[in-house]
Amino acid sequence: MNIFYPVQLFSNWLTYNIFNIDPNSLLAGAVNFFIYDTVKIFILLAVIIFFVSIIRSYLPKERIRVILSHKNKYTGNITASLLGIITPFCSCSAIPLFLGFIQAGVPLGVTFSFLVASPMINEVALILLLGMFGWKIALIYIVSGLLISVLSGIIIGKMKVESLVEPFVYEENTKGNTIFPEMTQKERILYAKNYTWNILRKVWLYILIGIGVGAWIHGYIPADFLAQYAGSGKWYAVPLAVLIGIPLYSNAAGVIPLVSALTEKGVSMGTTLAFMMSVTALSLPEFMILKKVMKTKLILIFAGIVGVGIMLTGYLFNLILN
Repeated sequence: MNIFYPVQLFSNWLTYNIFNIDPNSLLAGAVNFFIYDTVKIFILLAVIIFFVSIIRSYLPKERIRVILSHKNKYTGNITASLLGIITPFCSCSAIPLFLGFIQAGVPLGVTFSFLVASPMINEVALILLLGMFGWKIALIYIVSGLLISVLSGIIIGKMKVESLVEPFVYEENTKGNTIFPEMTQKERILYAKNYTWNILRKVWLYILIGIGVGAWIHGYIPADFLAQYAGSGKWYAVPLAVLIGIPLYSNAAGVIPLVSALTEKGVSMGTTLAFMMSVTALSLPEFMILKKVMKTKLILIFAGIVGVGIMLTGYLFNLILN
């Protein structure tokens, strides 16, 4: 039985009984979609972020830096990418920690693995994909995202492009012994509650906007319209989705509901997930911030490597799932 069946009943009751919307109308489909997805997503976020933040309480930022600094470059890339799963930053908010890694002596390629992984494959993305598409799609997305972040970091590390980072970034080297205060179990629970509340406060508007756009598409866009221009048979659909996604700026909470609506309208899974990856992992605001700490050439290298990885992943999704 679907564990969210009571949510569906609530959504139906609110849409048809309380709001008294005609079940056969386009509005009914949009409103029902919006209510159901909103309640389901917030339940998932509240429960899972709480438990993930308990885990995060054992890994404060300074300790993460030390761990990465002492790993060899390949292990460091994998570790940094895995840490991205439990650090739900958007592409811009991940940059301060990215800079902290560099100043702590973490190899540049490892820091880029984190910069790619953190916005793309954090627990928010996992929760939303799990709730909307099931565990198979969520697992494939997480694995492909990890591969992109690990390989991107390894490639950039091998290119030896440290000279393209602005010199001031290296001026404050924070290597050395650091004392980490331990938290009691009560403090960890309090931390988790506060952290969960802070995350929900930051993403709730993105979620509502994303679900709202998705609900509009779900209810009002003809089923064959999007499939005609971005269906699985269009070879250019994946790179076009990536190019469209880069100028946009959102986190997983805002874009995944839109992805769900697009797939329902016939857009292939690989194309929509490539769009999602480009929105979360690559964005113009991110590039503008990075421009202050690195040369344009390095930004283009970073965007090019990650962009190609995203497109290959999109094509692979389309090949496997269609």
